[in-house]
Amino acid sequence: MKMVAASKLRRAQERIMNARPFSVQVRRVLASVAGRVDPSIHPLLAIRERTPGSRTLVIVVTGDKGLCGSFNTNVIKAAASYVADNSDPCSLGLVGRKGREFFSRRGFDVLFDRVGLFQKLRFEDAEIIGQLAIDAFVSEQVDRVMLIYNEFKSMISQRVVVEQLLPITRGEVEGGAVENPPTGEAQIDYIYEPSAQEIFNRLLPRYVEVQVARALLESNAAFFAAQMTAMDTATKNSAEMISALTLYMNKVRQAAITREIIEVVSGAQAL
Repeated sequence: MKMVAASKLRRAQERIMNARPFSVQVRRVLASVAGRVDPSIHPLLAIRERTPGSRTLVIVVTGDKGLCGSFNTNVIKAAASYVADNSDPCSLGLVGRKGREFFSRRGFDVLFDRVGLFQKLRFEDAEIIGQLAIDAFVSEQVDRVMLIYNEFKSMISQRVVVEQLLPITRGEVEGGAVENPPTGEAQIDYIYEPSAQEIFNRLLPRYVEVQVARALLESNAAFFAAQMTAMDTATKNSAEMISALTLYMNKVRQAAITREIIEVVSGAQAL
């Protein structure tokens, strides 16, 4: 399992390294463009006031399989803690069999679930999940969408990320737009062709899909890294256990042989 996980990790790591620059660039372009328009131009930019009836959709990305150390446990614990600490009632979007098994059995409100994606991960899966989140937000079923997943850092390190997916807040957009801007960029205004409304109708849903796709790729790579590490640790522990049991067996066997020899010698002396 360690060798299989290492082989799959190499491919998953290549995919996430190729996807990260595109995801970052989409975020930068969105920040630059959306920072210059009225947030009311598109519903995905609208920030709603928190009311007693406000709801939050929490998309939790876990694995479909176990034998990966604390990979699934850390995400589930972070999601459960967020739901418990959040003042608003929460609905869950569950990606991965382990998350579905945990939260469904405990009576959490599940809006949707998707399993079996990581056997053959495709961008179409991210499009479906992103569209479900967009539909829930636009129809005002929920007033905020959060994304919780494991981010791949290195072969031995994964970090649980809790980030807001929707709405794309004005403060975040403005902060992203003015952070280290090129000289004179803050004074630039855009001429939109076609209209800004049509551009945002295409750009913002694509942005959501790309961020969900990145979360899936990050989680997939982090899963194989965690599984490889767990199987390596299990191999070392089993080798140590076999060594200890072999030593104990040899001691018991030697003691039995010694006792038999003593009995034979004692019997011979008695005769």
